Amino acid sequence: MSPKPMTRPGGRSARVQQSVHTAVRELESESGRDTLTVPLIAARAGVTPSTIYRRWGDLQELLSDVAVERLRPESAPADHGSLAADLTAWAEQFLEEMSADPGRAYIRDALLGDPDSGNAGACSDYAVEQIELILSRAVGRGELAPDVETLIDHVVAPMMYRIQFRPHPMPQDYARLLVENALKGLGPRRT
Repeated sequence: MSPKPMTRPGGRSARVQQSVHTAVRELESESGRDTLTVPLIAARAGVTPSTIYRRWGDLQELLSDVAVERLRPESAPADHGSLAADLTAWAEQFLEEMSADPGRAYIRDALLGDPDSGNAGACSDYAVEQIELILSRAVGRGELAPDVETLIDHVVAPMMYRIQFRPHPMPQDYARLLVENALKGLGPRRT
């Protein structure tokens, strides 16, 4: 069964999503992920299991949806006055959050959902939006800046690979080194 896309951002649909997401987070915190079932979540959220199945299709898709919401950035990247400083601070924070055990679990959940639901794409979109803001600030300051895809390929992709497939502790300056390498060759930057 394929989940139905949400057709309106507010109203009952938004309340159902919020109550179900809250139920998942609470139950997971109280009893652990392995105890989660659709009927248990539905009872906590005050909805019927059929509501969850109709909207999300199955438990994995629901967990994927919750993970994507948890991965959504809470604020815009900080402005530190230069492209290098902004991007380094963002990359260090991204690496710290995503490489922590909860971040790894959220990434796995987001990727395990229905590939057609767009959850994995939403995670990518979050990173792109954050990087686009950093780049627009840099351009506004008159700095030379690479394109978004270059930074995805040279900063985000290596971090995500290491987080998921080589979860050993990374060098403390790993994010900074990725940013430095991505910005090499841009010529002198005006600050």
